[in-house]
Amino acid sequence: MTRLYRIGRSNKKLWDESHFCSNFGPKYLNRTYYHDVHPPLAKMLVALAQTLAGFNGSYDLKNASKYPDHIDYTTMRVQIAMYGIALVPLAYLTCLQLRMSRPMSILAASFVLLDNAICVMSRLVLLDGQLLFFTALTLLSAATFKNVDKYGEPFSYRWWAWLMMTGFSLGCAMSSKWVGLFCVILVGIVTVEDLFRKFCDRIPLEDYTMHWLTRINGLIVLPLIVYMACFWVHFKILHRTGSGEHKMSANFQARLLGSKLNSQPYDITYGAFVDMRSLYNGPGLLHSHIHLYPSMSRQQQVTCFPHRDTNNVWQLHKARGIEANYTLDKIEFVTHGDIVQLVHNKTGAVLRSSKQFLAPLTTNHFEVAAENITASSDDGISDWRVEVVKQKHSKSSDTRLHAMTTVFRLRHVSMGCLLRVGSRRLPKWGWGQSEVTCLPDTTHKKDVKSNDVLWYIEHNTNKRMLNDDLSKYVKGDFFVDMVQLNIEMGKTNSGLSPDRDKYNALESDPWSWPFLIYPMRMVGWGDKTIKYYEVGNPILWWASAIACIVYPFRLLYWLARQRRQCSDWRSGELLEFWDNSKLLWGGWALHYFPFFLMGRVTYIHHYLPALYFALLQLAFDLDLVFKHWRRGRYLHLAAWCIGALVCLVFLYFSPFTYGWDRPAKELAGRRWLSTWNVYEDMYAM
Repeated sequence: MTRLYRIGRSNKKLWDESHFCSNFGPKYLNRTYYHDVHPPLAKMLVALAQTLAGFNGSYDLKNASKYPDHIDYTTMRVQIAMYGIALVPLAYLTCLQLRMSRPMSILAASFVLLDNAICVMSRLVLLDGQLLFFTALTLLSAATFKNVDKYGEPFSYRWWAWLMMTGFSLGCAMSSKWVGLFCVILVGIVTVEDLFRKFCDRIPLEDYTMHWLTRINGLIVLPLIVYMACFWVHFKILHRTGSGEHKMSANFQARLLGSKLNSQPYDITYGAFVDMRSLYNGPGLLHSHIHLYPSMSRQQQVTCFPHRDTNNVWQLHKARGIEANYTLDKIEFVTHGDIVQLVHNKTGAVLRSSKQFLAPLTTNHFEVAAENITASSDDGISDWRVEVVKQKHSKSSDTRLHAMTTVFRLRHVSMGCLLRVGSRRLPKWGWGQSEVTCLPDTTHKKDVKSNDVLWYIEHNTNKRMLNDDLSKYVKGDFFVDMVQLNIEMGKTNSGLSPDRDKYNALESDPWSWPFLIYPMRMVGWGDKTIKYYEVGNPILWWASAIACIVYPFRLLYWLARQRRQCSDWRSGELLEFWDNSKLLWGGWALHYFPFFLMGRVTYIHHYLPALYFALLQLAFDLDLVFKHWRRGRYLHLAAWCIGALVCLVFLYFSPFTYGWDRPAKELAGRRWLSTWNVYEDMYAM
């Protein structure tokens, strides 16, 4: 009931529903490629929810603030809420595996059930519910496997089942958001500790080796397989051109239906207008513009630019002195050994290099510039020889230049140097674009594997040639595509940096999360707007934060007393305490402290995975206290009383969770901290 009550009350897109429900989810339904910072699994589950709700992706939800009447957004939310509902039994079963009493296991589940922040985030079409579900499933699987390995028979059917379930859950967690990697680290640390103990126990070498191999397969190989499988499905579904394709290689784009690179002439002829890309990863396309070099030749700059632009287009002409009409003369193909000129389409300047001028940054190379050829007094400085290095599709005997599939070099005819781009970027006068130079090569034996001198035609425009489907010629490599996409995801994620000079009521720093200093408004705050406020159950947040902060000090205290042979614990009890609690405190620490090192923008909901571990840690500590106090006589009573208190606080703050459609000023009494912007934003200007 807490997850489903009035779940369809607001027809507005709440918080990031505008991204995941309105933008990314429908992309899977209409099979349009997109780019995002998160792995695809959770978003594919959003698309599944939309499909089951009857939405086919044909309606553009992105630009509307409300859901149209014919969109069943309630059914979508209900399906996503199921992941939040599943957290409750998962928490209960996990606590039982951690040797907690049944009453306190039920209390732990009620903590998860009755936290307002987890509840409100579970009710929306977002990714957090799926991430929390797979995180909780990982914790349950790891705890169960630990017990089966410790108390059961190693390598039994049940042992294998829970090992594989742990690996599968890990794969799903990190395939939903990269935060899932913290689960991988947690399970990895616990596994290494367990294997070290087995080594100290001197079990037979054959069994010890088997323990290592099975864990490598189950906890490393299997999660990677799940992670890669999610991207494989992602690529298979999204086969149409879309807004995010520019983040991927030209090879990838050419295989997308409807892409500009997919439909173009395959053969390169004289007179064709081409975009020429460096094989060296990063710099991009050969580019020129009207801005001049500030010294040396003072001619038009030639650079490499990573994005598509009209200044990237060059026309292929024959060598200087050969007159030709490229619209009327017989079509001639460009082949290996041909001498060509590259004429900049926007300015009419010709690509050239001369021994008289050195490159601006790499001063042992020659400058490459674009110059109006009629003003040049030195014939031959604009002639370049085409040297085919590799044919990716056709046979090596094929000497023609082809779009996308022919890798070639351009060698300056009179100087023998090679057109090259490196990683160095020009200063402000060069707009931060990559420096293009002519690399001296007097021996004419430059290593053909050096990507900085290798180029290919990314796009070919020629009205005299028919467009071809280049997907027939361009081969895909799933692993290359997946690695590149993950690199681009990382770059985009790094770019989400906060503006420290500008106040943003939505953002919050990690130090403020455990004590709920800055809750977050999830929608507009007008008097007649249905308002949702991401504020947790304060009793749970504050108590769980204290429990987690105190935990390491308590552990050190008990270890010191044990060292002094004080009898706080019976034989083996402290080790049992460590074995069961390390998963909880370790999960909280690993899901919380790394955010202090991140440069990206952070929000309070980033704390929810850590909160899940913290809530179970709180219940674990309460179980320990009441088990030892009066021999557990008041365990049941304590569980009921604490549960009732938590429930009352949840209900008290429920208007924030289920929506408040009256003036926020009426909720002033629920502003427990002065930093809570319940009815006013004290930092707003």
